[in-house]
Amino acid sequence: MKRIGLLTSGGDAPGMNAAIRAVVRTAIYYGIEVYGIERGYSGLIEDRMSPMEMRSVSNIVQRGGTILRTARCLEMLTEEGQKQAVSTLEKHGIEGLVVIGGDGSFRGAKCLTENYGIATIGIPGTIDNDLQYTDYTLGFDTAVNTCLEMVNKLRDTMTSHERISVVEVMGRHCGDIALYTGITSGAEIIIVPEVPYDMEDIVMRINRSRENGKHSNIVVVAEGVMSAEAFTKQLQEVTSYSVRATNIGHIQRGGSPSMADRMLAAQFGNKAVRLLKDGIGNRVVGIHDNHIIDMDILEAVSMKKQFDYELYETLQMISM
Repeated sequence: MKRIGLLTSGGDAPGMNAAIRAVVRTAIYYGIEVYGIERGYSGLIEDRMSPMEMRSVSNIVQRGGTILRTARCLEMLTEEGQKQAVSTLEKHGIEGLVVIGGDGSFRGAKCLTENYGIATIGIPGTIDNDLQYTDYTLGFDTAVNTCLEMVNKLRDTMTSHERISVVEVMGRHCGDIALYTGITSGAEIIIVPEVPYDMEDIVMRINRSRENGKHSNIVVVAEGVMSAEAFTKQLQEVTSYSVRATNIGHIQRGGSPSMADRMLAAQFGNKAVRLLKDGIGNRVVGIHDNHIIDMDILEAVSMKKQFDYELYETLQMISM
């Protein structure tokens, strides 16, 4: 393989730039040319790409976001859009494509491989950690650390006023950000899409914590359940304590990637290029039991995300 393309798609995640750097520099090491594609699949369809050199990725390993920029592309779901994407790749002599993104991005890559024979490799870049085949996705660790920092600050002011803080975090249909943030911040309650909540039980736990000497409480709510404002309204109706809502929002997606995400980025990017170098496509890379793995992309996207109920029970035991 002499020339590959590289794009970031869907929501941005810390570590995408570090993965871009790893892909470009690994490819150059093997004598493979790299074309960076701007704005994801939209840029591929619109032919927005240019060659990337060693210096193209200098001084980006520590930067959040993606220098290639990203966008969601509904056209990629259509046969016409897919054909135009393939036409662009063929025009530039691109034989393989690295896609950094989440589930939807992987489905686009799968179509290019299965229907048009383009060798594609997916790198899991999403803060949600909602892909079952890999233990962690790129950006998840940084996002949780950002949430942890925000909750630590909220705890200070909530304790001063003896309030309850309801904190909304991202994750859509996956409660991992809420779960990991809740455990590491010492939150008393977490609300996730995977586990129905009981308001009476929540009030009981809060009352018990106050009886045990606590002066504040943290409730972490995943956005896939409801907004912090909506949950705060429900909780305020059944407790005499003052309740305040905070939505951390898109801060979770930004910022310099953590050491863990930079390491994943380096390993994922290197593995992706080595697969393409060997003529292997239709795969995704990931990490399992601390080993970098690759898997058939169709199998990966068909796996349903499993919630870690044992970890959830851990929080229930230690959060009093």
